[in-house]
Formats: sequence, structure tokens, C-alpha cells
Amino acid sequence: MIGYYVHHQGNGHLHRARSIAAHCPLTVTGLSSLPPPDDWPGPWVRLPRDDDGDPATFGDVTAGGRLHWAPVLHAGLRGRMARIAEWIAATSPALLVSDVSVEVALLARLLGTPTAVVAMRGERTDTPHRTAYDLAELLLAPWPSTLPEPGWPGHWRAKTVHTGAFSRFDGRSPAPAGEPTDGTRRVLLLMGSGGRDISAAEVTAARAASPGWQWATLGGPDGRWTADPWPALCAADVVVTHAGQNALAECAAARRPAVVVPQERPFGEQAATGRALARGRLAVVTPRWPDADDWAALLEQAHAHGGDRWSHWAPGDGATNAARALADAASTGRTA
Repeated sequence: MIGYYVHHQGNGHLHRARSIAAHCPLTVTGLSSLPPPDDWPGPWVRLPRDDDGDPATFGDVTAGGRLHWAPVLHAGLRGRMARIAEWIAATSPALLVSDVSVEVALLARLLGTPTAVVAMRGERTDTPHRTAYDLAELLLAPWPSTLPEPGWPGHWRAKTVHTGAFSRFDGRSPAPAGEPTDGTRRVLLLMGSGGRDISAAEVTAARAASPGWQWATLGGPDGRWTADPWPALCAADVVVTHAGQNALAECAAARRPAVVVPQERPFGEQAATGRALARGRLAVVTPRWPDADDWAALLEQAHAHGGDRWSHWAPGDGATNAARALADAASTGRTA
């Protein structure tokens, strides 16, 4: 059995876990504050939240810079860690995957359980990340080996499996956008659920400054959402998106031309992802939300660039590769 910790912030961690669990030959137990998705193939352990209550009472959540999130005397944190420990004691999992929590990875390893950590781009050489990455048996990097994260130490690279990006839409056939009958081309703006840096006024200004383009928005407080955004992705002539791993993987699966605007995230994750996309010439990347007058040219540039190069980012077998790597790591742990 494998345990898979799913962080509750945003949707990307859950979508990634669902994709991997669907391909894994071993039983995968989910552990999360989130409710279990309908298609989860195994058991699910619901954890208390560790971020509710009055932040003024949380104390030093970093324990002097040694951890990322450990609020002091917080009943939810105590309860979630106890529940994970109880589950490990009861089931003796061969491996625990952390996507992502340094603290959960440390807890599992202290209980003698081998760990795999889903790696993230950006500056990860702070003490907590370095500790979690160092102690992991395996690092899963959901990006291609041809676009590695610069500056990683050799012992991290030696245990990294580069799966390529993957999403719940891998295996679906990308449908051509087709030509709109009125000559207007379509822009799909993907807004993340894990935070946003773009105002409604900025979107309105971009829309007004790009005649001939019809804008639609998915996500964010001002946009609708759908359980299956695949048709909207495939119908778009250009996708405008942040640089979150899940949004990019879904855009890549649809092979849509894209303008990528990295957003501010801890450890510079999205900025680092944007630099990798630019190195690979996979999309048009702009470091901040462009001025309204720049949008018409950017959309034309992205449309001319096309989306075929996304196959280098997301070949389509990433989830299978990740599941195989986890199963192999679990088997090695059992043998040891």
C-alpha cells in the first residue's frame, strides 16, 4: 500500500494525485483535508485542517525557520499529525508520497516509512525543503528532463524521476479550435483557485484592447467554473494562463497556443516555471500582466507560435511514469 498526502491549497495537487492513483498497480490511500473525489480508487483518510482559527495565536509557524507550517498549540495540526501516525501504525505502508508538505514527509520518515516528495520549481534550498528532499527516497519532477530546474545538487538529481507534465486530460484527443463563423477568435483566460494577481479591471482593459478576440474566463472569483473545462480549452484559439503546474499541464494536453503570465508564489515557483517554458520555446511568456495596449500583439504572437511544442512538456504518459516510479520505490522499500 502507498499513502498519498494531498495538500488542500488549490486544485493541482488533487488532480495530480487522481491521475497517478488511477495508474498505480498498488492500493493508494489518500490523506487530505479535502473530501475524497468520486473517482478515487482506494481508501481516503480525512484530516483536520491545520490553518483555521485566529492567525494571531499561531505563534512561530516555522519553528525558527526549520519548518514551513507548524502553528503552536493548534488542535487541527495536532489532530492531523496524530491521524497520519495512527494510519501508518495500522497499515504499515510501503511508501508515503507528500504532495506537498515538508512536515508530513518528516513525520512519515520519523515513523520509519520511506517517502517520495513531489518536487516543485523555484528556490527550494531553504532548510525545510532541503531536509525533505534530502531524506526522500524519490523525487517526482512533473516536468521534462530536457528542462531541469537549475542549481539542484547532484544527490537530488540522482534520485529524481522526470515524468513530464501530466493531467486528468491525458489520453483525450485534442480537438481543433475550428473557425468561428463571425471571424472572431477566442481567448480562454484560466484563473487559478490557489490565489490570483490579476484584477477584474485589468482583464476588462485587455479585452477592450484586443478587438477581434472574444474572451472567456474560467476560475477566479469573477469567472465561472466547470467540472470539465476540456471543451473550453479545445475551443480556444489562445489560452491565457498563470504558470501553475496543473493549468499548464491541461493547456499542454489540449496543445493550445498560450500566453503564460507567472503569478507571485512562495519560493518563486511560477517565475521559475515561466523561465523553463521560455527556454523550451513552448509558449509566449511575459513576467507580469501586460499593459492593455500590448495584448493584441501578444495574442497574435501566441497564435502564430501554435501549440505543437507542448508535446515536449507533456508527452502524455507522465501519470503512468509517476505511478510506475512510486510502485518501484515501494517494492524496493519492502525488499529492504
